[in-house]
Amino acid sequence: MNDHGSIGLSGGTRATSRLAADAYGIAEAARLLGAGQVVAIPTETVYGLGADASDPNAVAAIYAAKERPRFNPLISHLPDEASARREGVFDESASALAKAFWPGPLTLVLPAALDGTVCDLARAGLPSVALRVPGDPIARAVLARVGRPIAAPSANRSGRVSPTSAEHVLGDLDGRIAAVLDGGHCPVGIESTVVACLGGRPRLLRPGGVTRDELRRVLGVDPVATASDEERPIGPGLLASHYAPRAAVRLDAERISAAEAVLLFGTFRPVGLAAAAAVENLSPAGDLAEAAARLFEMLRRLDASGAATITVSPIPSTGLGEAINDRLSRAAAPR
Repeated sequence: MNDHGSIGLSGGTRATSRLAADAYGIAEAARLLGAGQVVAIPTETVYGLGADASDPNAVAAIYAAKERPRFNPLISHLPDEASARREGVFDESASALAKAFWPGPLTLVLPAALDGTVCDLARAGLPSVALRVPGDPIARAVLARVGRPIAAPSANRSGRVSPTSAEHVLGDLDGRIAAVLDGGHCPVGIESTVVACLGGRPRLLRPGGVTRDELRRVLGVDPVATASDEERPIGPGLLASHYAPRAAVRLDAERISAAEAVLLFGTFRPVGLAAAAAVENLSPAGDLAEAAARLFEMLRRLDASGAATITVSPIPSTGLGEAINDRLSRAAAPR
């Protein structure tokens, strides 16, 4: 057994501790993180797989637990904007976005500060750094207690469906990490919006919990949409195949085949629904916020049905629908 996470070089494992989100659990999670361990923590978006972002060995344990490509940079989480400003260089746009949306589901990709502490491995060797102040008070309490940036990608095996509960984390990573801090279900349910402020007009790298319309209202302009760079992404969550269940995913379906699992939205019903192997509805009322909060939970349920294909009904791309469709398109991409 090594000192970083729960996976030893010989392949031996120990069970992952499940901590209640009380004063003891928060203190113990912070203690483990400070000692170089890997701990899953709740945020308002999804559970993050946290480790000390200033410690390359601790960050390497995240990659090992997730089986994640090392060219994919990680988001570093801070308890407040003042802490974030010690790690990144904020221009006028970044400052406006931080003021409007932090704490909250927004990640800023910024030039790394010369005296910043986020290590090269967490930044994937890039001169930029991805920073977020999460909206969840449990997460911020842990971050404040640790006193260092915490790198925290989603707490699941790389490319799989993101976790919105402690049960989801344990289903993927039990025995591979030191602990999970159980803060209940994540209310936003999809990852943060990622915006790069690296000079010139801000770029929307990934839609998420902050909508494009909300960004536009603060910036005064529409952020530039940036296509994924598979060879060297500058932000997290940009790989074409991502957020994927084991089943294949088919989108915008108006007709289903026998034995497919079906993910519905609103009142629309595809032809052949009666023959479905399993059915879930993201939001019977057609509420995109409810759909976002339930997306990964519903995908996991349908995947557990054993169906070879999950068929998804059309979902509008307005508001949070843009982020929902982004996650679904990546889940449906060739593996």
